[in-house]
Amino acid sequence: MINTKIYKAVYHLSEQLMEAANKDDRETFDALYKELHALCIEHEDTPKDHPEQWETLADFTEELVDALVIYAKALKKAEKINSKDHLSSIAFSMAQLQVECGQKYAAIKSLESAKVSANKIEDKELKEEIADMLATLSPDPEE
Repeated sequence: MINTKIYKAVYHLSEQLMEAANKDDRETFDALYKELHALCIEHEDTPKDHPEQWETLADFTEELVDALVIYAKALKKAEKINSKDHLSSIAFSMAQLQVECGQKYAAIKSLESAKVSANKIEDKELKEEIADMLATLSPDPEE
């Protein structure tokens, strides 16, 4: 479980990042992103480390390749604590970026992993999104 103080800080920063992005306020966005990054680094490999802070950082990382690296780190941290919710959401986010990067087969692999993890979660909407995306990417067996 994520430390309450860190959760609140990450949540607050994500709200502020969204607000700055919506206003096209680059200076504020960059400062807030650095603050979120520093929070992640500060707690990395401590008992306060949690995949949610890394997933949030990846969500706001603009360079797709960099975001994929951060999602991979978040995924390892989710595996370590066996958090099915985080495993499925992170793998789904990775798949979306992999599609954008033209990495179709990597995206399929991520989605298959997300689907397995999603079997143990309650978020029906995420389960449907995973299944829908997997269906659009998977090759038609009759082709």
